[in-house]
Amino acid sequence: MNKAELKQQILDLVERYSALQYAEKSFTGGADVVPPSGKVIGAPELKNMVEASLDGWLTTGRFNEAFEQRLANFIGVKHALTTNSGSSANLLAFSALTSPQLGERAIKPGDEVISVAAGFPTTVNPILQYGAVPVFVDVHIPTYNIDPALVEAAISDKTKAIMLAHTLGNPYDLNKIVHIAKKYNLWLIEDCCDALGSTYDGKSVGTFGDIGTLSFYPAHHITMGEGGAVFTQNSDLKRIIESFRDWGRDCYCQPGKDNTCGKRFGWQLGTLPFGYDHKYTYSHLGYNLKISDMQAACGLAQLDRLPGFIEARKQNFNLLKDRLNSCNEFLILPEATPSSDPSWFGFPITVRESTGIARVELLKYLDQYKIGTRLLFAGNLTRQPYFQGKTYRISGELINTDIVMNNTLWIGVYPGLNDVMLNYICDRIETFFGVSGW
Repeated sequence: MNKAELKQQILDLVERYSALQYAEKSFTGGADVVPPSGKVIGAPELKNMVEASLDGWLTTGRFNEAFEQRLANFIGVKHALTTNSGSSANLLAFSALTSPQLGERAIKPGDEVISVAAGFPTTVNPILQYGAVPVFVDVHIPTYNIDPALVEAAISDKTKAIMLAHTLGNPYDLNKIVHIAKKYNLWLIEDCCDALGSTYDGKSVGTFGDIGTLSFYPAHHITMGEGGAVFTQNSDLKRIIESFRDWGRDCYCQPGKDNTCGKRFGWQLGTLPFGYDHKYTYSHLGYNLKISDMQAACGLAQLDRLPGFIEARKQNFNLLKDRLNSCNEFLILPEATPSSDPSWFGFPITVRESTGIARVELLKYLDQYKIGTRLLFAGNLTRQPYFQGKTYRISGELINTDIVMNNTLWIGVYPGLNDVMLNYICDRIETFFGVSGW
């Protein structure tokens, strides 16, 4: 038996194993857990990962190259670069905007960046890590995104950028935010970690600003275990992002390749001698934030499923919205931003203050019935322990941000949930509030 035949035998066994491991299971409400998020994988992902491991290349290779190209095509951008997490993607996106190669537009310590405090920490952390100052603006409920009417008042002569996430997959008002960014010559980073497949005016989120980011953690729209991506239309920014990701080097050769530029020993940069090997010339204080080819192989198989995943998330969201209209007296239900078509990450609900019911009581009740919930991440970042002593500015008041912190939670819409599970969730919520459903 030759290598090709042995390899095929291995892959056939993986497919048989996958059919057993990931066979659909029955669900019993109250006995089985309804998770708020999770991965959906099977034979295609496992076979790709095994094939990548059999290649023996391990670091980024042919699977990663194929994944980056297909991802860029799906989003509609020129460049997509993988990295090891969504948090690293945000770090790379912001790092790129500090590059001296950007001249006067480079973000420097003390410069201000507009964001929101109702979100995930690593949308904001890079701002702090580079000595810039986050300026927080309040959010709008029930979209849970930045209130664009408040943004211009937050701008000062120190403002250099806007860095915002599309909350739980719901695009923010990109027409207004892009208009403001252009008016004041500000960079715009779109954190799309929870929004792969979401569109605004028919275009993918992440294509409106200068740089977009994604996460491929198992809770997200597609997964490769750990992973993320940074994408852009701007070829100069792509080179800078790639440099920060790959140790800060000036060279842009792929792993295992040399002399892509055709003049490996013909450069003179910094005060290095002429002809110093370009492969070991560094233009940025960089990192090593690449992924393995096995991760990319998993992601490549997930891309085949992505259109179905997006549709399932939308259908699950709509089912929850229709059913939970019965609880409008007690809950604020989510609304998509006008002109948007969200690929929802979760279904956010806010307990109305008029009910006199504490959110924690609903959380404990759902937990008792094995229904998974999540808060809207950090709630209000400025009230988190690690934020004490940090330099930031608040523009106006964070009234809705505090409401999110105190009263908001979200439940799952991921493709692993079926109608039986979703109706069970709705039954329990209706029972909690004492309303009749169907």
